Amino acid sequence: MPDDFLAAVVTPQMSTDYSRVWTEVAMVAREVGSNITVDKDKFQVSLDVQHFAPEEISIKTVEGFVVVEGKHEDKEDEHGFISRQFLRRYALPEGCEAETVQSKLSSDGVLTIMAPWKIDEAIEGERAIPIERTGPVGKEIKEQEEPKEQKTEE
Repeated sequence: MPDDFLAAVVTPQMSTDYSRVWTEVAMVAREVGSNITVDKDKFQVSLDVQHFAPEEISIKTVEGFVVVEGKHEDKEDEHGFISRQFLRRYALPEGCEAETVQSKLSSDGVLTIMAPWKIDEAIEGERAIPIERTGPVGKEIKEQEEPKEQKTEE
């Protein structure tokens, strides 16, 4: 039998404390976790900042990085006083310009930072035309032709 199995059976308190530590680590990781998305249109970072007011968060670009900082002094909660602070640096991928970085803060505390890809100089005058979907064309043509036929018969 493995030793760790015996330890859990003989001293259940020890295993509870052990799992509690990892549960707390997972909670902290979720609180300060971020999600980075890179697709054909943009570079995007989503960051959970629900414990910070908008005025406690700053976002700036520095030498090819997006720097996000959040800080609040002691605040009282149900357990006592707490202060929080974080600093995140995200490298802007090649092809994104610092001048185009935008941010949005949702009402549920998710900060989204976006940087669209730079448009190549060679295809700057080029524009993609979206295709609008409609009903059948044959029906529209018949409806337009019918009034003409009626006028000729009169």
